[in-house]
Amino acid sequence: MRRLLFILAACGGASSPPHAASSSSESEHHHHGGSHEPLGHRFEHADEWAPKFDDPKRDAWQQPDRVVAALELAPAMTVADIGAGTGYFEARLSKAVGATGKVLALDVEPDMVRYMGERAAREGTPNVEARVSTPDDPTLAAASVDRILIVDTWHHIPEREAYAKKLAAALKPGGAVFVVDFTQETDKGPPRAHRIPPDQVKRELEAGGLTTSVVDVGLPDQFVIKGVASAK
Repeated sequence: MRRLLFILAACGGASSPPHAASSSSESEHHHHGGSHEPLGHRFEHADEWAPKFDDPKRDAWQQPDRVVAALELAPAMTVADIGAGTGYFEARLSKAVGATGKVLALDVEPDMVRYMGERAAREGTPNVEARVSTPDDPTLAAASVDRILIVDTWHHIPEREAYAKKLAAALKPGGAVFVVDFTQETDKGPPRAHRIPPDQVKRELEAGGLTTSVVDVGLPDQFVIKGVASAK
């Protein structure tokens, strides 16, 4: 991701995001994505993007604690942050799954991955593993994760229905993916022509075999769609 860069994680959760997966944000941060056409960006120099993606002002509208709480994580779970960017969400995710859990911080930009690896060492979060993914594949093993977080990045993914199928395959039975992206009304995020409405996100996740619902997290500028894998 970040060759095309999806900015997944909304700037933190992505570089402006990533999640084909990348990192970044669109207004100031954007985890990456496009509504009808994927929004391509490059986020090659992580140290230059970090002040934007990790700007303390972002907390006011991104509401990271509320987002993480919505995932209902538990100790020993494995969670993947697609389009994790500079690792904005990683410390919170690490704490939520505990020492026996695992956080996979994925981004398409190798330098974002390099930065997140160094950040994990600085912040003392050894359960965070930073890995390079690709715009069309989250590169997750089958039935390997309990939760997938995609912040400000879904609109950056080119073939979202096909991508959703890969996400569904990566989830353990009963696992869930959470897509966090910008509303049409907010002045933050990518150009409105590239934003994806909640109903479309739901259709794309359902095409991948997930059962969807809107989660009311109370975010001022974004919506959250949850897609659950069949319990089998």
